[in-house]
Amino acid sequence: MKIKDIYSRAVATGIELDPRGADAVQKELSIVQKEYDEMREKEREGFDVESLTNPYSDTRILYGDPERQVKKLMLGIDMEVGELLLADRLGDIDLVVAHHPEGRAMAALYGVMGMQSGILLKHGVPINVAESIMGERINEVERGLMPVNHTRSVDAARLLDMPYMCCHTPSDNAVTDYLNAVIDEKDPYTVSDIVDLLREIPEYAHAVDKTVAPKVVSGDKKRKSGKVFVDMTGGTGGSKKAYESLSHAGIGTVIGMHISEDHLKEAKRNHVNIIIAGHISSDTLGLNLLLDRILDEGVEVVATSGFHRVKR
Repeated sequence: MKIKDIYSRAVATGIELDPRGADAVQKELSIVQKEYDEMREKEREGFDVESLTNPYSDTRILYGDPERQVKKLMLGIDMEVGELLLADRLGDIDLVVAHHPEGRAMAALYGVMGMQSGILLKHGVPINVAESIMGERINEVERGLMPVNHTRSVDAARLLDMPYMCCHTPSDNAVTDYLNAVIDEKDPYTVSDIVDLLREIPEYAHAVDKTVAPKVVSGDKKRKSGKVFVDMTGGTGGSKKAYESLSHAGIGTVIGMHISEDHLKEAKRNHVNIIIAGHISSDTLGLNLLLDRILDEGVEVVATSGFHRVKR
């Protein structure tokens, strides 16, 4: 496979599994195209042309020739300078793939968060409310990213001449789609039932001993689960104000990767059950599901940085 094939397949799969629906994603891409078409030439300077076909600003080829053939890739949750040096030391790695964004993909992480408005709409929150509360949160995240040294790891990749890419939201879409299907099939009655079915999934079963097991952090495991919202994509954590709207929309339980203390307080105040499935284990599940769909036979995966390979 070529690097560009891995990248394009990841983006295409992300669109296919996007919880908003592929039609909604194409409408968003059409808006970006219209804005680009109406720009003056000077306004196009610095414009990320990848955004015309890739709706996920946190997924990019960061360094390297897209035409390069890949026989062995090294993949992990956080692939930074240390992991790039490790890949160079191993000597036969054709591509380093990070899940969490780096470089310009990290700088533009906030750009993918708008999709959370569409996801909230799918769960019964009016779009005007969803866009309003998400607008505040997106601005907050953008400001927080401004002082970060975004190019550090990409500079290391360049100096080592190590091809480097990151794949964030397509993977998160994969785990969201998978867990939604599991919930629909199993139809859990209580919060405890959800925790039990999560523990049956290999990546979460592995986390019981190795990292962080699925846990109820708001509500009680004996409570009825009610309508379930799998909240695992959209860049990073959304607005804490969403819990009031979700409660009014009939959501009883939210399954997430992680949660801040401020968000947790709002969830409790609005009587929403919260299950934290686990961050690294959820990312690992998403990556495994994605790799199963996009990699050709014969491409070897070297797992590191919290990731372990499980094929289905």
